[in-house]
Amino acid sequence: MMFLSAAGCVWMVYILCISGVEGKPNSIFALKGSSVNLSCSAPHSAANIKWYIVRKSNAEYVYHDVSAYRHHEEFRLSEDNFTLTIRDLTEDNTKSYCCSETIPKEKPDETDSCQQNSIQLQVIDLQVKVFPASEGQKVSLMCSSSCSLTESPAAFIWYQNGAFLYEDWSPWYQELVSSDRAVRYSCAIKGYEDLRAPDVSVDSVSGSCFSVTYAEGTMCSYKSQKQSCSITFPTEVRVERTKFDKDHIKMTCNSSCSLTDNKTSFQLYKNTETGEQKVQNSLVPISSTDSFFCTVKDRYDLLSNEVCVDGSNCWTVSYDSRRICGLKGSSMNISSKYSHPEQKQPLTKRWYKMKINTKLEEEVLENNTDVNYQDDTRNQHILRLNNLDEKNSGEYEFRMKTDSRKSSHFSGVTLIVTGLLVDVRPAAEVTEGQRVTLTCSTSCPLSENTNYIWYLNSRPLSLTKIPNNRLIIDAVSRQDEGNYSCSVETINSPGKTLTVQQSTTTFLATTVTWILAAAGLSVFLLGLVPLTVFLYRKFKPSHQSSKSEPVNNMDEIHTGDMYEEFAAQPAEHELHYSQIALEKMNPIYSSVQKHPEQEHVAYSVVRTRTSTSSDSSR
Repeated sequence: MMFLSAAGCVWMVYILCISGVEGKPNSIFALKGSSVNLSCSAPHSAANIKWYIVRKSNAEYVYHDVSAYRHHEEFRLSEDNFTLTIRDLTEDNTKSYCCSETIPKEKPDETDSCQQNSIQLQVIDLQVKVFPASEGQKVSLMCSSSCSLTESPAAFIWYQNGAFLYEDWSPWYQELVSSDRAVRYSCAIKGYEDLRAPDVSVDSVSGSCFSVTYAEGTMCSYKSQKQSCSITFPTEVRVERTKFDKDHIKMTCNSSCSLTDNKTSFQLYKNTETGEQKVQNSLVPISSTDSFFCTVKDRYDLLSNEVCVDGSNCWTVSYDSRRICGLKGSSMNISSKYSHPEQKQPLTKRWYKMKINTKLEEEVLENNTDVNYQDDTRNQHILRLNNLDEKNSGEYEFRMKTDSRKSSHFSGVTLIVTGLLVDVRPAAEVTEGQRVTLTCSTSCPLSENTNYIWYLNSRPLSLTKIPNNRLIIDAVSRQDEGNYSCSVETINSPGKTLTVQQSTTTFLATTVTWILAAAGLSVFLLGLVPLTVFLYRKFKPSHQSSKSEPVNNMDEIHTGDMYEEFAAQPAEHELHYSQIALEKMNPIYSSVQKHPEQEHVAYSVVRTRTSTSSDSSR
């Protein structure tokens, strides 16, 4: 992680951090490959300002005039010489620089302004650090550098196999990673994408070891920084005590991982009242009250718990976990275990929050609401943080105050506080048939035991929680449109709208279907018209158009057995007949009774019946 250094962080055409106070040397950290501007602190009234590269030889200082330096082409001075620009930084530029109008002294004193206002330039490069995870065969990744940036975190960009993956304020990669040689990870700081960290791939992960391949960089310095290298790290480191004789104990570093060269793989430290010291001789007097711990060489973030020579009679502090990801709005316990000499009780026990890789710190004060201390008789001290917010992100250390013991320079517990966001890939607007992946994303990797609930338009998609932060729709359709959100415990994400457009293929298929349907309907209608006309003409009833028009087709009517009676119509529907012409009377009409002729005589009943033999005999 990167946070603010002592005096602040300057952003120009490079990533830069300055630390120090007035009258004392400053430290500047700049990214490899960038350019840096160094400003002279001498009074602007001074004339004949010169810049020098400073080297220390024994007790004396050696000064080289920058303008006469053999690699002077990489330096550029302003017209007044008050600004020195160093371009295309490399590790060779990691030196001390100072400016003066007088020749600096080889043995500087308080009057030597050059040495008093010198600038220590540290050229660093970004690196993807790999940490073992506590769950299963997974690791976590972090975009790391020794440069300390602003407390308001900069944006970090992650890449996978050279392609942009995502951007976030946190330097942690947002998910735990499994081993896969074919997948390469890299990172950069937004605005400086051309200064990426070298690619890293996780070759293997087991319960005791994990192997990483670095494309190049400082981790491969034992070969050549331009060459790739593979390194196997232990997932845990421990200190082992072995009795050497009656007066001495042998302290050694070990792990469950069989590394190729144990001598260069570990470094033993002792934690004394004046601070940490490297241990060259592992034989320790049995009466020592110092504590010991181990680190992996060049990886001070992979370290063991502290161990006493006699087992418990010394000052130690250890943590259950050194990297914690907490949800915004939730509560978090940061736990530590400690020991101290029986004859030396701690004066106070406090937690401190620090900006990582700097000495800036602040005490975490207990307020009984958002911050609580819990101390028990088992030498366990817990810091409880309630209602977490991003401002709670940082590194936390537990300390027991004594009269003489200094604080540790090694890492405590790193806490990152994250919210929940729904990420939609390939985009929030897709077409029908595409594969859509929705991810409930965070700024740091949550535990693999985390359960998620997905919602569509505020309704849960499943009544049960699932241990997966991804929701995959293989072939999205218009019915999948809506507002998606996710939740973990009681923490909810904002909604993300998924829009599904009709695909061109579907549109064309629909159009063709409608065209064919319309064509079929047209053919049907064209065939229906003549059929309708034919049927209309065939079954059209005959009407008397005038009094004199006879009914000529009565002989064509074949009735068979007819109804015996037609019921009279209501008065308003009565039919009026002026004349009934019977030209070829069918026998069925032989019983129609003739009435005297009168105009417009209404008949309410017409009785017909089939002729029988009895009728014909009458």
